[in-house]
Amino acid sequence: MKRSSFFFLAFALMPLFLFAQILEPVKWTFKVEQTKPGEAVLLLISNADKGWHTYSQEVIPDGPVPTEFTFIKSPYYELVGKVDEPKGVKEKDPQMNNMVVTYFPDKGVFKQKIKVLSKTDFTVKGNVYFMCCNDRSCIAPVETEFEFAVRGNPEAASTATTREEPGKVTAAGGATAAANKANVSVTDTSKTAGAKACCGAKQDSAKLTQFSSVPAGTEKDKSLLIFFLISFLAGLAAIVTPCVFPMIPMTVTFFMKGSENKRKGRMQAIVYGLSIIIIYTIIGTVVAVTLGANFANFLSTHWIPNVFFFLIFMVFAASFLGMFEITLPSWLVNKADKQADKGGYTGAFFMAFTLVLVSFSCTGPIVGAILVKSASGQILQPIIGMLGFSLAFALPFALFAFFPSWLAGLPKSGGWLNSVKVVLGFLEIALGLKFLSIADQTYHWHILDREVYLAMWIITFTLMGFYLLGKLKFNHDSDLPFISVPRLLLSIITFSFVIYMIPGMFGAPLKALSGYLPPETSLDFDLTRIIREEVKAFSGSGSSTPSALCEKARYSDFLKLPHGLEGYFDYKQALSCARKINKPLFIDFTGHGCVNCREMEANVWSAPPVLQRLREKFIVTALYVDDKTDVPEAEWITSKYDGKVKKSIGRIYADFQISRFKINSQPYYVLLDTAGNLLAKPRAYNLNVDEFITWMDGGLDNFLKQQKK
Repeated sequence: MKRSSFFFLAFALMPLFLFAQILEPVKWTFKVEQTKPGEAVLLLISNADKGWHTYSQEVIPDGPVPTEFTFIKSPYYELVGKVDEPKGVKEKDPQMNNMVVTYFPDKGVFKQKIKVLSKTDFTVKGNVYFMCCNDRSCIAPVETEFEFAVRGNPEAASTATTREEPGKVTAAGGATAAANKANVSVTDTSKTAGAKACCGAKQDSAKLTQFSSVPAGTEKDKSLLIFFLISFLAGLAAIVTPCVFPMIPMTVTFFMKGSENKRKGRMQAIVYGLSIIIIYTIIGTVVAVTLGANFANFLSTHWIPNVFFFLIFMVFAASFLGMFEITLPSWLVNKADKQADKGGYTGAFFMAFTLVLVSFSCTGPIVGAILVKSASGQILQPIIGMLGFSLAFALPFALFAFFPSWLAGLPKSGGWLNSVKVVLGFLEIALGLKFLSIADQTYHWHILDREVYLAMWIITFTLMGFYLLGKLKFNHDSDLPFISVPRLLLSIITFSFVIYMIPGMFGAPLKALSGYLPPETSLDFDLTRIIREEVKAFSGSGSSTPSALCEKARYSDFLKLPHGLEGYFDYKQALSCARKINKPLFIDFTGHGCVNCREMEANVWSAPPVLQRLREKFIVTALYVDDKTDVPEAEWITSKYDGKVKKSIGRIYADFQISRFKINSQPYYVLLDTAGNLLAKPRAYNLNVDEFITWMDGGLDNFLKQQKK
């Protein structure tokens, strides 16, 4: 037993030892040459691994982010001219859409002359901001600090004693040094710095730096510890998703069978928890590398896995309601019995694998960004992220499995425990509808529009309320001579929830449930919309409101924007309209099955200041990354990300989001000018309305500044 446990733990921790190297394709060395009194040459040397290269300081628009050198201002030195760069290779770069760029393979020696103004030794500090690529992928721009030790000039007029002024002197392509006096350092020392790998590749344009608008996937890497903690919190959040939380009682039911042998049950619990971690950490990374980041999108949006998960939930609901008992396949049980000396590891692993499969539809969007990193060539960071996520995710399941007596210790009559199972059965029915709803929205079947979905929820929870009051009884229920106070309180909560949902049948937004319900646009009879239209018609203001569209939006017959907004569902059509009427473009990367997208629309978009800006200041386009509608063959694209042909709306815009912004999670909001350049740093899920308004206003201000120029 001990030997098998040791090998199992070794296997679980093996990835951390195999991949304990951070990808650093470019390292910098910094040296000083001082051959003349009063003058020094700072050497900034890039050393790239085979196949990798850095870029010139001067690039064309929409090209790579240029290499930029920044020196901290000081009274001890003065920059002489700009940073001189070596002669590079000028040719087409496959990572930059085959545009002609200048880059430096292997090694690049950049030189910056300075005039020494101090008699004493000093240091020159600053940083270099750069990106690097190979033929397959790119590393997001990172900032590496440098420090030069420079000898003082004995012939200097005087020793500068002025305090260093805050600020920076930037020596990038075209920046002159006429200007600023800087300080220089002591002796000839060298220092090596590595560029930490992030995810991502080409930036939107050089204007990203101007507007501080580097996308989320292209920011400086956070430390691995912070990344681990963020992933851990994401794992805790995933537990309360509708396709994860109902799986907990299944775990308890399975491991209660092993509670008679405490040692056996606890070993199974350990194996179960480690299995979840192994599956997410290893298999999740392998899936990202081999199948691409869009595989998570397939699991969460394709009709086959969603209908399959819906049927699984209905089967478990029927079992909880007492229709039959779910048991593991006989061949698996027999095999587990034969391996009793191993503590039933096969069964524990099977349960873990089932959990991962069923819950992946909800956890996929959360781990999507991690999978993108893995697919773009990163190894350690996605493994650390998946390890943190799976550790938190496995925690409650492992605890319930480790301590099955928490439920086994309940009254032996089984009445209370059976009531819990029946209530969970009702919840399984309600939450299982979410999977069918995702497929219904993605493929436009119109089976579960908002009012149908709400009607089924209202009926389900009404029946659950009557069951809690003892008005419904199943064949395996015990007699209920009286209603306990906790049961009465639960019934009050249930019926209150039912009453809360009823106005949603007529158009109430139901913000608390926005992430779980079909969008309001699928509601056939929206009383609130009818009343608004009647009020406008009566006041005479309805007909005077101009349309925000230049032409009829493509796909508007089956795609709608929330809150009556007018907009587009095709990027090119939206950008063309933005140019025609000279308005900035608001891109909403969204999905039919995106819970957070619906929450943002219900809680942030609905705020009057946000809605007013969307309606009047922007051209809005919603790009659905999970829509399965095929486009004409003339519009098919071949992805530069994975080389596959994209034939549907969802695949095209999912590829567009990953290829351009290096992220595949939704919602993701982008502000562009009429040339397609970023106006502000893209924004993800955040329910803070004030921050969203500030972000929109910042993009508008940058757009107006461009217009003035």
